Amino acid sequence: MVRRWHNAPALLRFPDAVSPIPVEIAATYARRRRGLLGRDGIEGAMLLTPCNSVHTFRMRFPVDVAYLDRELRVAALHTVPPGRLTRPRLRARHVLESEAGAMTEWGLRVGVRVSIEQ
Repeated sequence: MVRRWHNAPALLRFPDAVSPIPVEIAATYARRRRGLLGRDGIEGAMLLTPCNSVHTFRMRFPVDVAYLDRELRVAALHTVPPGRLTRPRLRARHVLESEAGAMTEWGLRVGVRVSIEQ
């Protein structure tokens, strides 16, 4: 079953999370292109979908990037400083972005399956 995402607020949940994490879903081309540009930070995270790579050109802060596969399992985690371009992850279908260090604080790690409640 293919899930149809919509630009909207949502909640991120996973087994080790103490409480749900607020997520902004960016599902349209315009919303994905804008992403976190022009912001000084983000409370929670942003889900870019569909997406398999990101850039941080003109961003004001470093971000944690989690690549998610079709089943919303974390395939890779990276911290990306401003002014960089990541390589596409072939199996990634979605990208979760947050302020650098946030994903470590939440306990998110490779192999964990997350859920998004819209």
